Amino acid sequence: MSTLSSLEQARFNMIEQQIRPWDVLDPKVLALLSVVKREEFVPAAHRALAFVDMEIPLAGSAEDALTSGRCMLAPRVEARLLQEAALQPHEKVLEVGTGSGYMAALLAGQALSVVSLEIDPLLAATARANLQRAGVTNVEVREADGAKGLASEAPFDVIMLSGSVAEVPEAL
Repeated sequence: MSTLSSLEQARFNMIEQQIRPWDVLDPKVLALLSVVKREEFVPAAHRALAFVDMEIPLAGSAEDALTSGRCMLAPRVEARLLQEAALQPHEKVLEVGTGSGYMAALLAGQALSVVSLEIDPLLAATARANLQRAGVTNVEVREADGAKGLASEAPFDVIMLSGSVAEVPEAL
């Protein structure tokens, strides 16, 4: 009888104790959360928090990151967004706010292609490296202001705002 590694156990617990109770029950989403290694998208300084039900700072101090929105969403929020998007394998996705690249990797696991826009050059570079290391090949991270959209490549089947906005920008 094999035992789960501590990381696998933590991922299992995250899914069973945080994500399922938040009514994320789509088997495809749950399977994807099991295979896309969230801890590989978390900054090294915060890796121990990869499976904790909280937003994780991506740049600068924790307070600055949370204030500026430069953080990973809580796992249950990411899972719920992914489930609500109900992506199909033929769909083209625009993500606004790449962050660490984790949501882009999840989206890529269900869609044909993902273009992800990140305004912060350091985060864009980090996300590219994270996605490459994870073997995700159908995501293109671009350094751009997502609030301006990407009209030249529209329409997109799904537009994912990986963060919070007071109102949806008109360009989207």
